Amino acid sequence: MNKLVTNDKSQVQVIARAATILRALEDENAGLSLGQIAQRVNLARSTVQRIVAALETEKLVIAATPNGRVRLGPTIMRLAASVRSDFIALARPFLERLSAELQETVDLSTVKKDHLVFIDQVIGSQRLRTVSAVGETFPLYCTANGKAYLAQLSDSAVESLLGRTFEPRTPRTITKLEVLLDELKAVRRTGVAFDREEHTAGICAAGVALQDPLGNSVAISVPVPSLRFANRAAQIAERLLAAKRAMESSMNASAA
Repeated sequence: MNKLVTNDKSQVQVIARAATILRALEDENAGLSLGQIAQRVNLARSTVQRIVAALETEKLVIAATPNGRVRLGPTIMRLAASVRSDFIALARPFLERLSAELQETVDLSTVKKDHLVFIDQVIGSQRLRTVSAVGETFPLYCTANGKAYLAQLSDSAVESLLGRTFEPRTPRTITKLEVLLDELKAVRRTGVAFDREEHTAGICAAGVALQDPLGNSVAISVPVPSLRFANRAAQIAERLLAAKRAMESSMNASAA
């Protein structure tokens, strides 16, 4: 019995170490050497070499260069794409319901380092409406969905990610870290962030952030022409929070 328990613990440890190595390779398109990986994950180079060899067999990692660097392989990319597609499919009914309730466009985005990538959109029924292309990228500091994500981080993490000054996109863009951090305090209290013509003149938005089943940060936002945003901001915020709770409840039920 003791031997069985020991073997089980050893196998779990190997899996945990493999996961740590895969995370170390995230966003490293040029790959890392075995020595670099060992330093990042605080493991012996010989241990890293054994685990990487096993991961290569399953094409979870592949050679990045002839001199021994490795990067994430096609298997992990395919699994990630499958999970992303599943999440978009899960989120879609909630986005459609929210859009129908508000008669406004609803966007779904994911976070990629210091910017957002739009991954889905339901276009609103209003004649005057806002539309962005799926795949388009936006900064974090001047968008509602970006600020909703930043509010989940510590102040020091926000500074490390963005720096202390930001490029102005409109006359209303927040360009200093201290001002942004003050606003993020309110976002942490309410759960909703706002963009009041900070990214694009004539367009305001509200946004909330949550995590997909893999723990990746995603955000839902409702962009609205400024002419009708002021009178609807409270309603939009309320419906966004309700949509977030419903989506999180659905994901938790699916995981159970």
